[in-house]
Amino acid sequence: MTTSTLPISFEFFPAKTEEGAKKLEHTASQLADNKPEFFSVTYGAGGSTRDRTLDTVTGLSRVTGVNTAPHLSCVGDTKEELRTLLKQYQALGINRLVALRGDLPSGMGGFHGELQYANELVSFIREETGEHFTIEVAAYPESHPQAPNFEQDLLNFKRKVDAGADSTITQYFFSAEGYFYFRDRATALGVDIPIVPGIMPITNYTRLARFSDACGAEIPRWIRKQLEAYGDDVKSIKQFGEEVITKLCERLIAEDVPGLHFYTLNQAAPVQAICRNLGL
Repeated sequence: MTTSTLPISFEFFPAKTEEGAKKLEHTASQLADNKPEFFSVTYGAGGSTRDRTLDTVTGLSRVTGVNTAPHLSCVGDTKEELRTLLKQYQALGINRLVALRGDLPSGMGGFHGELQYANELVSFIREETGEHFTIEVAAYPESHPQAPNFEQDLLNFKRKVDAGADSTITQYFFSAEGYFYFRDRATALGVDIPIVPGIMPITNYTRLARFSDACGAEIPRWIRKQLEAYGDDVKSIKQFGEEVITKLCERLIAEDVPGLHFYTLNQAAPVQAICRNLGL
């Protein structure tokens, strides 16, 4: 597979205002020029953006013509609520989902809803809709932050795959070796679906550190120290980030990854620069 034919996809989050929604449609239209396999749209903690996710998916699909996949989580939703949402998506012609356990809104303790884990959600989707949806699930090369250990997390991942997932997107990472190790261990367990690396552009150190601390993504010390040294020098941070992520992607592509999934943070320019560097 040549670099130019490598499947790529882009992730967005729902805008909170009508003006934000228009900006997002413009961003997505720019990224549509890269001919992605699909867009995906996140789903807020406890289903808090359910309606906005649905509106964003339909809007982006209409404006860009790109197949757009909503994220769907089970924490906080009943089976009947999930069933209704799946029927809506089917009626709208949506044929791809990103199935996640999801997070509870802050301040809510314990699990809420009839399904507790992503493998249960995948099984439920298959029971309700058969093979209608292509189902993506999440993978955590550096282990899920709530997993007791790496081995248990790997088994949890295998359960999601066995429940009927078609492909998987990883949490973002900055160590290619960590991804390769996870991929090889998963393959040894019998996982034979694509494990697509999730890629996070570096444009803002404070925000990146906050995200990474929350999701368990390790920022190597040398990257942290260089970003700290740049302080408020936004131009240098972006240049450095573009170089780091381009080299990471080059390393991954050299090892024949099945695709790249970019966490855009609703910005086109940083992702376009990386894609341009890679010849995508």
